[in-house]
Amino acid sequence: MTTDGSTYPYRFDRTTTAGSIRERFGDLEPGTESGQEVSVAGRIRTTREHGKIAFADLMDVTGSIQLFAQQAVLGDEGMQGFLSLSVGDIIGCEGIVMMTRRGELSIKVTSVQMLAPCLRSMPEKWHGVTDVETRHRQRYLDLIVNPDARRMLDARSAANKTVRSFMEERGFVEVETPLLQPIAGGAVARPFVTHHNALDIDLYLRIAPELYLKRLLIGGIERVYELNRSFRNEGVSTRHNPEFTMLEGYEAYVDYEDTMALVEDLVRAIALAVNTTYELDVDGTHIDLGPPFRRATMFEVIEEKAGEDLRPAWDAADEGALRAAAKRLDVSLNDRWGSGKVLAEIFEARAERELMDPTFVVGFPKDVSPLAKDHRGIREFTEQSDLVLAGVELAPIYSELNDPEEQRRRFEQQGQARAEGDEEAQLPDAEFLEALSYGMPPAGGFGLGIDRLLTILAGARSIREVILFPTLRPEQTP
Repeated sequence: MTTDGSTYPYRFDRTTTAGSIRERFGDLEPGTESGQEVSVAGRIRTTREHGKIAFADLMDVTGSIQLFAQQAVLGDEGMQGFLSLSVGDIIGCEGIVMMTRRGELSIKVTSVQMLAPCLRSMPEKWHGVTDVETRHRQRYLDLIVNPDARRMLDARSAANKTVRSFMEERGFVEVETPLLQPIAGGAVARPFVTHHNALDIDLYLRIAPELYLKRLLIGGIERVYELNRSFRNEGVSTRHNPEFTMLEGYEAYVDYEDTMALVEDLVRAIALAVNTTYELDVDGTHIDLGPPFRRATMFEVIEEKAGEDLRPAWDAADEGALRAAAKRLDVSLNDRWGSGKVLAEIFEARAERELMDPTFVVGFPKDVSPLAKDHRGIREFTEQSDLVLAGVELAPIYSELNDPEEQRRRFEQQGQARAEGDEEAQLPDAEFLEALSYGMPPAGGFGLGIDRLLTILAGARSIREVILFPTLRPEQTP
């Protein structure tokens, strides 16, 4: 084994990869050598000794290649060095590309250099890290031994690339807005709070970039988006992580009908980039993203999935009838909730999860939708639409509210709800209201949950599978 005098050398001159070798020399005849000398680097996956010859499988990012070591080539010292390699070691290797008599493409080793020894035992026989907690906590091991982990990483990379090319092709400008905000606005959610010592003020990790992106609409940037990290101090589940990735975009002079069409095209583009097809299988249910996405009102979906026609009670402003329906459906309610919150809770608890095919649920109660324009056809509703796929809400879509006085009234209603104990109510934002008073064009906007979409497209059981380093409870130490 050659060395530069250190177990951890500074660099290694690699000339090719395992995948490239397979592409170039896969048609070699058994028992022949190519005469091509190469140098490769990667992690030892397995080792096998047979007297004066030995084998190892070397894995890099493109795949694996067999290393073939002979004492006659390496000499006693070199062979001993090769035999001292352990599973998990990262090495550099030089040799001649050949095909063994048994038809296994290999590198006949002429020298080996240790680049970084593996000081802990790898998961037994590379069968994979099967403990879910270990996989999420030690993602590096998961990536080494579980092909699915790398597939999830590649899916996210493809999705992000597609998002940016899709939005750029349609004339949207990518921007960055503050992560630390003096007001946690743009969504109905509970924020994380921190304190800035120099300014002696509390700041919030953003729950959404919406109010800053709308400031850019006011400033004349007519198509704008941000592929952003946002944070919500809420529960952790198969669908929720406190830190998540969202795509949020706004377009001037359109309404939510136009934006729904945009989001539909975008979801198809991401699906094609990730899976090369519009067709999915989710827990045995076949879903096709190719046909036009269905559009239905919240009332239609509740009647279809829960058997309750609530439109008459809503039109009559009969909160008692709505609460009675919730009781029949075994939906828990808070006494302080108004009719809109009650209706939304019934929808989420008894209808949303039953929507498997892509569906735009069009129209939301005003008291749970403080940033969208009034609905043009349903009393006390807004023009908010939620895209639901495989029972998961993926993207709220708005005809954006641009009347500063109406926005002020909505903020006041949310402030009252917060005073009564609703920690997710929207905080009033005086600076945004000031900006809005300069005039914001009519606009459509959306927020697409990238993690949730990837969970569905990649066939993952939990959102933690598609987030490289999900938020976890601290490990218990004996």
